[in-house]
Amino acid sequence: MSGVRRHRTTPRPGWQETVEEQGVIYPLTRHPDGQLRPYWDESAYYSFSLPEIEALEEVVAELHEMCLEAADHIVTAGRFAELGIEDGRLAALVAESWRRRDELPSLYGRFDLRYDGREDGGPAKLLEYNADTPTSLVEAASAQWFWMEDRFADREGADQWNSLHERLVAAWRRQAPLLPPGAPVHFAHSAVDEIGEDLMTVAYLRETAAQAGLDTRAVSMEDIGWDRISGRFVDERYGFVRACFKLYPWEWMTEDRFGPRVLDTLDNGGGTGSTLWIEPAWKMLLSNKALLAVLWELFPGHPNLLPAYVDGPRDLTSYVSKPLLGREGAGVVLHHGPSPALREEPCCYQELAPLPEFDGNRVVLGAWVVDGEPAGMGIRESEGLVTDGYARFVPHVIL
Repeated sequence: MSGVRRHRTTPRPGWQETVEEQGVIYPLTRHPDGQLRPYWDESAYYSFSLPEIEALEEVVAELHEMCLEAADHIVTAGRFAELGIEDGRLAALVAESWRRRDELPSLYGRFDLRYDGREDGGPAKLLEYNADTPTSLVEAASAQWFWMEDRFADREGADQWNSLHERLVAAWRRQAPLLPPGAPVHFAHSAVDEIGEDLMTVAYLRETAAQAGLDTRAVSMEDIGWDRISGRFVDERYGFVRACFKLYPWEWMTEDRFGPRVLDTLDNGGGTGSTLWIEPAWKMLLSNKALLAVLWELFPGHPNLLPAYVDGPRDLTSYVSKPLLGREGAGVVLHHGPSPALREEPCCYQELAPLPEFDGNRVVLGAWVVDGEPAGMGIRESEGLVTDGYARFVPHVIL
């Protein structure tokens, strides 16, 4: 019998103010009908057995290693064009970043998994890997941990798959020697973030870096400028941006008006550049949906993978087409039955594995990796088969 169960419960009095104080300043989502509904939803929670969580940890560890093998294959075989990286200079810099990966700080990522824990539901399946700019971190690392401490303080043996905070602090501390000596680490988010999720994700990561003893600065991406005299990126106070964690996708960075400057001054660990960006450029290999097709090619039939291709759905009769670059379910289309027409934009065509349903809710597990190690889980629910910006975050506990 499965250890996964969905439980209905009564939210804590003052829950909204509580989670806002813990960094989730976006506890509500405005839906298309104009109504505000909870994004942080503690009217329910999921429980797991310990053996189930231990098995999921093993799956995540193996998937991460497989993704690194796939990245190495892409670089070795020069398959950048399949990822939409057609600029030869950019491809060369990504390849150099990969070869020097042991010299470059790399922090975290989030696997999205299909899993229901039922005997007839099969093993966990990889849906995608958000390895460059994953969010839902604050609620996974902080808010749900404090929720568990509040709700299960008297429950002996209650626990949670959640070592995110301590692992993030340890990752900064371990990788501190890879950072430019004497330079602060800037933490950048985009000012166009209206709900505050990017702001608080970056603020939280900055806090973990500070706890590791690093000197940090906050800045918005829009306030990072180019100093023509020194040929450097600077912040709003004209301070040299020598190292920067950015919650800003690499494909945006390389395509905006400062893109050529980013490439000109990219520090790939060889000491010749001027700005060290975190996550590093090689994360472009893992945050691209074409990775799913490469994984299936390298590990055909693997129990934790779904068939996936970039040249079309091939023999798939029910499948999902996903833009190579996209977040929050944007551009994802479900297909039932053979479809001879390919989409105009480059896509990954992945076998459809409908999200499991619990009490009418479609569920996806977000399994976190920090510094290459499994570190925790967050659960999102949606009404439809595509987990989009209207999904809800629901806490979990190990019983």
